[in-house]
Amino acid sequence: MATKKANNGSAAPGIPAEIPAIAHPLAEEPAEIASNINYHVQYSPHFSPFKFEPEQAYYATAESVRDRLIQQWNDTYVHYHKTDPKQTYYLSMEYLQGRALTNAIGNLNIQDAYADALNKLGHGLEEIAEQEKDAALGNGGLGRLASCFLDSMATLNLPAWGYGLRYRYGLFKQKITKEGQEEIAEDWLEKFSPWEVVRHDVVFPVRFFGHVAVSPSGSRKWIGGEVMKALAYDVPIPGYKTKNTISLRLWEAKAGAEDFNLFQFNDGQYEVAAQLHSQAQQICAVLYPGDATESGKLLRLKQQFFLCSASLQDIIFRFKERKDGGSWQWSEFPSKVAVQLNDTHPTLAIPELMRLLMDDEGLAWDEAWDVTSRTIAYTNHTVLPEALEKWSQVVMWKLLPRHMEIIEEIDKRFITMIRSSRTDLESKIPNMCILDNNPQKPVVRMANLCVVSAHSVNGVAQLHSDILKAELFADYVSIWPTKFQNKTNGITPRRWLRFCSPELSNIISKWLKTDEWVTNLDKLANLRKFSDNEEFQAEWASAKMANKQRLAQYILQVTGESIDPNSLFDIQVKRIHEYKRQLLNILGAIYRYKKLKEMSPEERKNTTPRTIMIGGKAFATYTNAKRIVKLVNDVGAVVNTDPEVNEYLKVVFVPNYNVSVAEVLIPGSELSQHISTAGMEASGTSNMKFALNGCLIIGTLDGANVEIREEIGEENFFLFGATADEVPKLRKKREAGLFKPDPRFEEAMQFIRTGAFGSYDYNPLLESLEGNSGYGRGDYFLVGHDFPGYMDAQARVDEAYKDRKRWLKMSILSTAGSGKFSSDRTIAQYAKEIWNIEECPVP
Repeated sequence: MATKKANNGSAAPGIPAEIPAIAHPLAEEPAEIASNINYHVQYSPHFSPFKFEPEQAYYATAESVRDRLIQQWNDTYVHYHKTDPKQTYYLSMEYLQGRALTNAIGNLNIQDAYADALNKLGHGLEEIAEQEKDAALGNGGLGRLASCFLDSMATLNLPAWGYGLRYRYGLFKQKITKEGQEEIAEDWLEKFSPWEVVRHDVVFPVRFFGHVAVSPSGSRKWIGGEVMKALAYDVPIPGYKTKNTISLRLWEAKAGAEDFNLFQFNDGQYEVAAQLHSQAQQICAVLYPGDATESGKLLRLKQQFFLCSASLQDIIFRFKERKDGGSWQWSEFPSKVAVQLNDTHPTLAIPELMRLLMDDEGLAWDEAWDVTSRTIAYTNHTVLPEALEKWSQVVMWKLLPRHMEIIEEIDKRFITMIRSSRTDLESKIPNMCILDNNPQKPVVRMANLCVVSAHSVNGVAQLHSDILKAELFADYVSIWPTKFQNKTNGITPRRWLRFCSPELSNIISKWLKTDEWVTNLDKLANLRKFSDNEEFQAEWASAKMANKQRLAQYILQVTGESIDPNSLFDIQVKRIHEYKRQLLNILGAIYRYKKLKEMSPEERKNTTPRTIMIGGKAFATYTNAKRIVKLVNDVGAVVNTDPEVNEYLKVVFVPNYNVSVAEVLIPGSELSQHISTAGMEASGTSNMKFALNGCLIIGTLDGANVEIREEIGEENFFLFGATADEVPKLRKKREAGLFKPDPRFEEAMQFIRTGAFGSYDYNPLLESLEGNSGYGRGDYFLVGHDFPGYMDAQARVDEAYKDRKRWLKMSILSTAGSGKFSSDRTIAQYAKEIWNIEECPVP
């Protein structure tokens, strides 16, 4: 490969003169890598010359890594084009990628070479990696799961591709003030992202509004309205130690020059002249814009349709492109294309594929339906009624008139099928049909549309899938028993152990005498035989301590609070939601604080010192969730400054929780709280990350907790709380006024009411836990019922932690039992049992 030599006379200060600026896109040696980084400093400049500070070094380093990725990416693309395998396209409104630099050099297996190269340039890899902002394209578990899945698809050499939206501001940055949580716009794209490549040749039109024109022959066409352009930005996703590098394709909405009215602009009508441009910008401005208003609902629906339409046009284009003029039939489409809908947000892919096949490609209904239903599969992520999307028919008719015609027809045919072949289900039609025509509020039920149209429907943990089959979708199961599956979620062992906890990883590889566990997580089971080995336990303890010290440093840096690495680190991090019960956690902390205050100094010395950390974002309009954030901060402010207690208890709220924060918190955690009301968390994936890192779980029998407990052994799990089948009965009992609260629960609530934690009015929050029924009352999430069991389980934790040998053994067995929870296993199951795709390694 020819290298370009550069004059190094004007090199940025701080770069040693002996490192020439030479392009080495595929460099392996530290000296050549350093030259390639220097080449980018000079020839891919993004800043004024003569600067080589950490920020400039980060961008140049990222571009040096990107050179290598682009080569692999192009090879992968060409290989897929040539071999034409069946390919999966994963549609998701969210991707929580986290930082790409450490992940990319880790997957490419070049971290040591890059660390050496940066040392030659006067910088440390860790300091440079810190410069990267998290890509803010997701909210929580749904988006992080999608990112783990892409990592596994690439690592398993599967022909797959992700589709999402390129949000300008993503969710929001969380700032904690005296008032509680404040939301500020996330600035991940403020400068630019060095990882994305804009594809100016990949642009598709996306229409909104308009009307349906019927030709004399009866064919229908959607015309008029406003048309935006979808422009593709590609982000490379490298597999671990493999040549395959796949794509996450993110769409940005744009308007063209022809949509800018020069006459109006020159006439002083500036807003009107650029109206379409400003509307295009709104589409990808923010993830989940507030939808309390009519315009908010319309914008959210626009986002969903924009993702579906652009992605499906691209998929069809690629399908045709690979045929290169050869002969092919539309009936072959499902044997070349699998489309996976990650939750109900991309449901509009169903009517959009039908529309493209019928109106643009000329297929008749039956053929288009056959192709669509064999292509599309749906993953359900929730049983919460408010999260099962329902869209106003009025809004849909306005925005997507052709799609509403198609949805009406799908619904009509489905009802006809039930009436002719399943008369026993006649009475169930009102709940099973897609269109709910309630005259007060007619809606389209998106989950029903997915279940009726997709060839496969899966839940994301065994308990969740069982609830779907027994309750939510029971009537559909009686029609299509084989359509429903379970695919227990997983996490990538690369980001969530290998890279975020190198100390622990190195010990695991040393004792297993191999690092094959990184791509075959079941091999961790072999650690069980060392769980009593004193030498192994000592090494394990020192790795955990190194992670705790790193976490303590981080907490000091972001909150100013100093925490003791010798105390028990107890962590709950996830979206703030009443069903996830951060309120149960903080009420427990309040009770613990009150009891410590009542003890003598001698008694306190016998307690287990504990640092409780809680982190997560509350949705901007979710008032009770924001009150919980405020309460945690208020409790921390009192407890942490109380000299009698603060060496035995600290309460810390970790601000602006995201993937990079998780990479510090999870390895440093010893106890982790997964305490949702049973039957409400579909799976959870942070529970898997904590367990993999040797952290013990206190939790309910909910989501994937059930399977984690089976795998690691019930003696290594601190269980409490009502079970999923008991919950409805307990709610009924509560409504009837038969609930007797535990005195400890009453005591904790009363303590808040005394004003011990400041003058903020917590009554509305506390009242949600009281009364027997009614809006915002009646303790729907059973915090009061589960409180005594929770406190007893915490007492068992305190006891277990005092026995160091026992605790270390439990910690080791937790990691050893985590093999099942690799996203590689999950994705291999999707590939075989839903998508029917096979690996396609680049030679």
